[in-house]
Amino acid sequence: MQKKWCSILMGMLFCGLLFSVNVASAAGRILFIPHDDRPISYHQTVDVLRQAGYELVLPPQELLSNATNMGHPDELWHWLRENAKAADSAVIASDSMLYGGLIPSRKHEVTEEKLAERIAGFAQLRGLNPRLHIYVFDSLMRTPAGGAEGDIEEPAYYGKYGVHFFQYSRLLDKEETQGLTKEEEALLAQHKQAIPAECMQDWLARRQKNLAATKKLMDYTRDGVIDYLILGRDDNAPLCQTHRENREILAYAAEKQLPKTKFLSMPGIDEFNVLLLSRAVNDLNYEMPFVYVDYNQGKGGDTVPDFSDEKISSSVDAALAIAGGLKVPNPARADFVLLVNTDKRGKTMCTHNNYPDGGVFKPQLQPDKNTKYLVERIDDYVAKGYPVGVADIKYSNGADNALMELLRKKNLLFKLQAYAGWNTATNSTGFVLGTGMLAPKMTAAGKNHLLAVRYLDDWGYQANVRTMVGNELVQHFGNAMYYIALKDKLDFAQQRNTELLREFAAQNLPQMTEGKNFVVRNPWLRMFECDIVWNK
Repeated sequence: MQKKWCSILMGMLFCGLLFSVNVASAAGRILFIPHDDRPISYHQTVDVLRQAGYELVLPPQELLSNATNMGHPDELWHWLRENAKAADSAVIASDSMLYGGLIPSRKHEVTEEKLAERIAGFAQLRGLNPRLHIYVFDSLMRTPAGGAEGDIEEPAYYGKYGVHFFQYSRLLDKEETQGLTKEEEALLAQHKQAIPAECMQDWLARRQKNLAATKKLMDYTRDGVIDYLILGRDDNAPLCQTHRENREILAYAAEKQLPKTKFLSMPGIDEFNVLLLSRAVNDLNYEMPFVYVDYNQGKGGDTVPDFSDEKISSSVDAALAIAGGLKVPNPARADFVLLVNTDKRGKTMCTHNNYPDGGVFKPQLQPDKNTKYLVERIDDYVAKGYPVGVADIKYSNGADNALMELLRKKNLLFKLQAYAGWNTATNSTGFVLGTGMLAPKMTAAGKNHLLAVRYLDDWGYQANVRTMVGNELVQHFGNAMYYIALKDKLDFAQQRNTELLREFAAQNLPQMTEGKNFVVRNPWLRMFECDIVWNK
């Protein structure tokens, strides 16, 4: 099934050699700098590569941004220069190298002069390492629909004026692309007036600096300094400032004749870690995995999920291109079969992970016709021996409880090759694609370990425990703000998260070989993400 590039491009001369060499040993050393140290960005992604037989060259974790510091870009550049000489490929988050990390890219105070100095580091890296494969992922600043007091991900003023920023940019985008009614023109003026001038200036100036830096990275990609560049549109919408800036970026790419084989812009960001690492593996081993994609009935691939500005089918196709795979029309010819769980109406559901209100959370376990249809497809593909993965994107963050309950009852959970249902739709589809393309290199135990982590995190925690403990925080302490900033309630939350997730594992994942031998941590001091820490 899996086709070697050399058999297509280099002829039969080298085929015997390539097939005779152990893949992992032939792959060389891959250097990896993520955009922060969140579990999914850092060690959970690293674990996917490790289970596939690859050891990555990683910077010290203390150099990466986290919940309490803005990262150390200058120290990261020093580390990169010292370690790149021994690597064959490098997957690098430009946000870490320029601003300190993904979240610092939205709040930084870096001067234009300092940014220019750091950007020039990529040209220096290429000059010192002419044979190094350099893959870079960058981000456009996001435009959340609103803000919350105490949210660490945006400037402090966004908590008060976030709705106005979003609505102002949404209407401005619409004005430029569709035109506005008189009522909308008045609303545009009202939202602009509601934002203090100094806040607007800060927000726009930072976005312009970041946009200029992205264009310089695009120039480097055109000139061969960077081999492949991905630009992520994190948490955006069909009309917003991020969408406006992407139109400018696409026009710049066209002007500079930057080919899609070297540059792509797409919704998402967190999944780029594993997608580009998969590409590095495929490039180094001259592999192009074949992938078949199947969507649930109804809207299916035409779904435009929350936090995106395009159809999910377009995002999946782009993610597949990033990872170095090839879409095929027949599952029998595929190295990986991806099934995507969507709502039949093309809507993103939000019934769990709402802001806690102190009530009692009851998961929706009754499958509808769509869910039953998808499980029948999964069951059929597995029975035929196809390597199957599931991207669970019906809900905006967390698994579809009804889907997972049905997969559990049919004993299909650990017959999959890969699964993801965390955070945004593109996060899940991209992560499961990257993992599934690497799955043939994994042992059965390795695949099952990765599945166990995703089931505990995406299903157990995100779709159940997170909401339950959020409600307990309100019940016990009377303040929903602890949900986004745990502060002195961290120990309480981690203890309850661990207790409830262990109960979930005992009830739903009895075949998990690791059992209940784990604790739950919230390293970013909030309920949004968790870390599954296995006891040794």
